Amino acid sequence: MRNDLLFSPFLQMKNLKLREVPAFMAGGVWAAVGLSLTCLSALSLISPAWFQTPTFSFGVLTYCSWPPGNSWNQSCTTFWSLEDMPDAAWRVSASMLLGGWLLLASSAVLLLSWALGPKELCPRRGSGLVPGMQAAAATITTVGLLVFPISLASPFTKEVCKCSSLYHSGKCQLGWGYVTAILYVLLAGLLSIVGWPRMTKVQGRAIFFSTDTDRIILTLETIK
Repeated sequence: MRNDLLFSPFLQMKNLKLREVPAFMAGGVWAAVGLSLTCLSALSLISPAWFQTPTFSFGVLTYCSWPPGNSWNQSCTTFWSLEDMPDAAWRVSASMLLGGWLLLASSAVLLLSWALGPKELCPRRGSGLVPGMQAAAATITTVGLLVFPISLASPFTKEVCKCSSLYHSGKCQLGWGYVTAILYVLLAGLLSIVGWPRMTKVQGRAIFFSTDTDRIILTLETIK
């Protein structure tokens, strides 16, 4: 029996595993990055520290107050509907930020399903759908971040920040919640540009033995 026929099934099985494992690992990493960005976006949305003073802070959905010198004893209130928000700019910003988060969360779910699901059930893995959703989420969130400082001119913010106006925070300082939202937008934009990693498949084409040197020579074909 020829040696190449003897070893051919084993080498084909090994080659198949070498192709599938890197693709699965790359898909898992991409899904983890998408889920991490979704959590980062959610953290910024629920944060009450977009703008703050020594005794008060507020974000898109929540605001908190506390006694002077006792920031651990906070009393927080949540805007449960758009009508509860101080002005129209605040409502528009909240709507766009929530919409951007929903798009990002949907793209993360797709990434996870493509990474863990069978290829037969997820034929569109690696398509431009997810990068497009991530780009749309980053764009919508950017607009929401630009609209939100308009609400610094609202009566609610003027009472808190003292002398605040359009894109001027008065005595309020920029908090970590707004900075986190900016960081998320930058990462989401970068992720949409990079897109789903394109894997290169390598398949064994021919195997033969050299009678002179007794070495196995593997000819490879690259399939893109």
